[in-house]
Amino acid sequence: MNHEKKVMRKTAKSSVLMVLVFALIISLALMPLGGCTADRPEKITVMLDWTPNTNHTGLYVALKKGYYEEQGLKVEIIQASEGSTPQLIASGKAEFGISYQEEVTYARSQSIPVVSIATIIQHNTSGYASPVSLNITSSKDFEGRNYGGWGTPMETAVMQSIMMSEGADFSKVNFINAGAADFFTATESGKIDFQWIFYGWAGIEAELRNYPINFIELRELSPELDYYTPVIITNDKMISDKPDLVSKFMEATAKGYEYAIANPTESAEILTNSVSGLDRDLVLKSQLWLSEKYQDDAPVWGIQKAEVWENYTNWMYQYELIDKLFPVEEAFTNQFLPGAGD
Repeated sequence: MNHEKKVMRKTAKSSVLMVLVFALIISLALMPLGGCTADRPEKITVMLDWTPNTNHTGLYVALKKGYYEEQGLKVEIIQASEGSTPQLIASGKAEFGISYQEEVTYARSQSIPVVSIATIIQHNTSGYASPVSLNITSSKDFEGRNYGGWGTPMETAVMQSIMMSEGADFSKVNFINAGAADFFTATESGKIDFQWIFYGWAGIEAELRNYPINFIELRELSPELDYYTPVIITNDKMISDKPDLVSKFMEATAKGYEYAIANPTESAEILTNSVSGLDRDLVLKSQLWLSEKYQDDAPVWGIQKAEVWENYTNWMYQYELIDKLFPVEEAFTNQFLPGAGD
C-alpha cells in the first residue's frame, strides 16, 4: 500500500510538472520575437527649426509630464542639422519636425512630401521692429532706411508687397545682409534701422531690456501674411504607413501645449530646466505672452484652415516664390489633431 501511495504521489508530481512545462512552452511560443517588445516604447525623433525656445514648450512639457510615455513613445528632441527641416523630414532623418508654412508650401511645390499636422501658434506674431527713436511706424517710413535680414527672396517679396500696398517705394530700402546678427546689437550700433522679428521672443526681450521699439505686425498689413508659423510636420510615408503613430504623437503633443496654455509659469520652468543656457526671465515672460497666442481664437489648439493655406499659397505664387500651384490639402491636415477634423 505504501508503495502504491509513493507511486501515485510521484505520478501526480510528474503530471503537475508536465503541465507547468507545457504552459511555459506555450507562453514562449506566444511571446514576440526578441522579448516583450510589445511593451517597449517606440523611439521617435522630433527635429526643431531653431534653438529651443517658447515655440517648442509644449514638446518639452509632453516629455517631462510623461504624455509621450503614456502613448508608448520614447521621444528625442534634437536641433536641425544642415539642410532645411522639410528636406530632412522628407528623407526620414526624423519622424517629426518644426517648420513654417512658407517652407512647407515651397516644399510641396517642389514635390517634397511633407505635411503640416498642426500649427503651434494660431496667428502670425512676426513683424518689423525698430527703435522708437527712429519713428518708423509704417512701411512708408522704410524708405531710405537700412533693413537687416538674411537676404532671402521671401524677405524681399514680403517687403515689396506691403510697401506697394501702401504706395511706398520699395527701391528706396537699403538691404543689409545681417545674417544672425542680434537685433539689439545691430540697431544700437547703427548698422541697421529695422528688422523682421517674432514678438514672442525678440519683442519680449526688448521689454525686459527696457529698449522701446515700434512694432509693425505683418498680419495687420495684409491678410495673406497671417500665415501659420511655426507648424509641426511629418512626411507622407509616416501618414500612410503609420497613422496610429502620428495620432499618438499628436495626442501627447496637443496635451503638452494645452498644459502650457493653462500653466505658463510651470511650463516655462520645465523648458528652462530641460534646456541649458536659456534666460529664465525671458522664457517666463515669453511663455506668459505666448500662452494666449497658441490657440487664440481657434476652437482647439493646432487647428489649420484651408483658406489660410490657399491665401498664402496664392500669394507665394503671385510673387514667384513658387513656380506652380497645387491643392493645399496636400500640404496640411487636421486628421491627427484631437478634437478636430478635416
